[in-house]
Amino acid sequence: MLKTSSATVIGLAWLMVSAAAPVIAEDAKQPVPNAVGAGTAWTTNVDGAGSSATLDDKQTQLIKTVNAYFNDLKQLKGTFVQTNPDKKRMKGKFYLKRPGKFRFDYALPSKQVIVSDGEYLAIQDLDLQNEDRIALDQTPFRLVMRKDVDLLRDAKIIDGQQTDDLIMLTIQDKSPDTPGRIKLFLATKPSIELKEWVTTDAQGQETRVEIADTSRTEDVAADLFKIQAVGLTKDRP
Repeated sequence: MLKTSSATVIGLAWLMVSAAAPVIAEDAKQPVPNAVGAGTAWTTNVDGAGSSATLDDKQTQLIKTVNAYFNDLKQLKGTFVQTNPDKKRMKGKFYLKRPGKFRFDYALPSKQVIVSDGEYLAIQDLDLQNEDRIALDQTPFRLVMRKDVDLLRDAKIIDGQQTDDLIMLTIQDKSPDTPGRIKLFLATKPSIELKEWVTTDAQGQETRVEIADTSRTEDVAADLFKIQAVGLTKDRP
């Protein structure tokens, strides 16, 4: 069996879409009350049927701005720090090429790789020579890795807050085959940039991923996203 938990898998590949930025302080990640000069805070909750609550024009436009951010992102590389549900911290390098392709190489002592070729996501343990694969469309990553990102169309908007310099959105895929929720934190100054995300899996476990040292201009080689089989595999297509 792989050392990587389901929460780790869901959490790992989501923060591949950001420019370098300092980590947000914990108190800055909490909902911000409405206050003069504090920006606009808003919250929506899904109803009993699981559909998104009605958004007003301003909230809808905000989500369209987030859509545009993801759709504009073509490639990215940088470093990441991941905090697992057990508070264990792991780090490494990541590479992204939209649509659908990304790779996370964990630093030693871990010998793990997570890579998507646009169709399948492979979780590889090079130490154990083991691998698991899952269709990319069965992971929450498809919401922001597809060719045409449209969160209003594809996601349930669970809640959100906006201040003068921060947007927070919690979203969930509308597909019943894609479990888990993702909370996005995006800076708005000097321009909109995703800083980190926190994922919650079906068991309620949270994984946080933060990135830094990113570049959108350095070329990302296409062969990084080829899934090279290792050892005995599980659920291989």
